[in-house]
Amino acid sequence: MKLSLRQLQVFLAVAESGSTVAASEVVSLSQSATSAALNELEHVLSHQLFDRIGKRLVLNDNGRLLLPQARLLLDTAASVEQLFTEGDDLWSGIRIGASMTIGSYCLPALLADSQKERSSARQQADLPDYPQLYIANTAEIVNAVAGYAVDCGFIEGACHDTELSVEPWLEDEMVIVCSSDHPLATRNHGRVTHHDLQSARWLLRESGSGTREHVEQMLLPYLSFLKVAGEFGNPETIKHAAAAGLGLACISRIVVEDLLALGRLCELQTELPALRRHFYLVYHRHKLLSPRLQHFLGYCREWV
Repeated sequence: MKLSLRQLQVFLAVAESGSTVAASEVVSLSQSATSAALNELEHVLSHQLFDRIGKRLVLNDNGRLLLPQARLLLDTAASVEQLFTEGDDLWSGIRIGASMTIGSYCLPALLADSQKERSSARQQADLPDYPQLYIANTAEIVNAVAGYAVDCGFIEGACHDTELSVEPWLEDEMVIVCSSDHPLATRNHGRVTHHDLQSARWLLRESGSGTREHVEQMLLPYLSFLKVAGEFGNPETIKHAAAAGLGLACISRIVVEDLLALGRLCELQTELPALRRHFYLVYHRHKLLSPRLQHFLGYCREWV
């Protein structure tokens, strides 16, 4: 077989960096050796994989066709190596992706709890034991898992990719909050009505966010529409925007419990039913699960 994993590694590095110069640093080769490996790959496949635009290399349709397969092959090769390495309960080689709320509020607690259960010998040896963590919105995490850029993902929205295995993980409670001096917060009579919520201005996550999708699924059947005051790329910004009085937010309780305790945010009592959703664990159906990754996934399932 003329195709080599090294050639695919070079191809992937060039695809991600846009040049053989930058890719050479990633794969620890000289620029000339990197260019030679790429040329050999294109010769073996009898097709050019990049469009040469000035000094940049941009994937063409052939390159885009090869990209997911190259990632799959390299990911499988790395998993095979892990099968024969010691210390399969160490997680330092695992790559995980998480949507914003999970990555910021759930996984740090999970990892901290896991350290309490690690052997004292491993702790004394000061071995690296944390997985690599990539945080983005749900759509980006799903794409990363599908493209083998991460080994598994934790998302807070729906996954529509049939190539991924999806498991319910944690249940999350959503609350509707506003600043403590918002007109709806200072009421002293009854619950906030559907009409009140329809008339209010809302702070939402960006399109592609799992939270945005869930908020719309939970609220629109009762409110018909939401007046959008602003869209933000992470829950922390929404939390502080709500505390500043910019509008209402429907957000995970774990995100806002600190400002609720400080009195900077007020939780509204509404006529809506309880607002709950699931967080999900996802991984590729065709991925080879190393003992190390299986150990990590098992711990995550039991941590619930």
